[in-house]
Amino acid sequence: MGALARLLGRRDGGPGAATASSPRGRAGKDQLHASGMTTEELRICWIAVSWMLTYPEERTIERFTAVRELAGGLPDPARTALLGSLHQLSAQDPVILQEQYVDTFDTRRRGCLHLTYFSHGDTRRRGMALLRIKQDFRAAGLVIGAEELPDHLPVVLEFAAAHDAERGAKILRANRPGVELLRLHLADIGSPWHGALVALCATLPPLDADDRAAVLRLAEEGPEEELVGLDGYGADGFGLDGAAGDLAGQTSAASSCGSGAAAPGPVPVDLMRGRPS
Repeated sequence: MGALARLLGRRDGGPGAATASSPRGRAGKDQLHASGMTTEELRICWIAVSWMLTYPEERTIERFTAVRELAGGLPDPARTALLGSLHQLSAQDPVILQEQYVDTFDTRRRGCLHLTYFSHGDTRRRGMALLRIKQDFRAAGLVIGAEELPDHLPVVLEFAAAHDAERGAKILRANRPGVELLRLHLADIGSPWHGALVALCATLPPLDADDRAAVLRLAEEGPEEELVGLDGYGADGFGLDGAAGDLAGQTSAASSCGSGAAAPGPVPVDLMRGRPS
């Protein structure tokens, strides 16, 4: 029985079902360290997962040795999950690995690496969610290149690891149901990248009742869709120093999740240092 099927089975009170509400604040004020990891351990885990979830071109594969060294100093379950995933990835022929990556993350809705796709689907609300992430980057003194939307998971993880752990963790927590659905999906298909998502989830607070309900809804219904007006979503009504207009031209990359169109090449994750707006 697959992980998603087991999760859906819990909605009727099966084993592991959530029976009480767990408000997000219950874990305490220090949400950054709710997992028990130190800030340094969080940063190490995030950059390791970021590199592992990047398109496996030659430079990415060369980083696997560094990732293995970084993972060795982490607590479990992150350490074991990362090392297991690295073992599977390293055993693959690079060309086959690239084909697997495209099939896993670029052609399946549940394999989408764009966080706001899960929480807002292809709707106008997604434009505002993207802007909030972009504003977090700018508040930390960074701008993101035009090649990638700011909600791309490897980009968010690199931001959290290398620049602003608090803001990066906030973005991840805000999109926790989507991260969990991605983890469950990778488990279901036996993906070699599953361990990377296990490690990522180990850095976040435990799922509360609202998150579990959101994951169930996503698993059953999928992200929301909006049939009209998508060409300019994010471009009308926000008026945030032209930032919405910057994002409007990039939405084709995000809405390709699950469209059947594979990415043409490596996914860029480099953030360019800039000045706060």
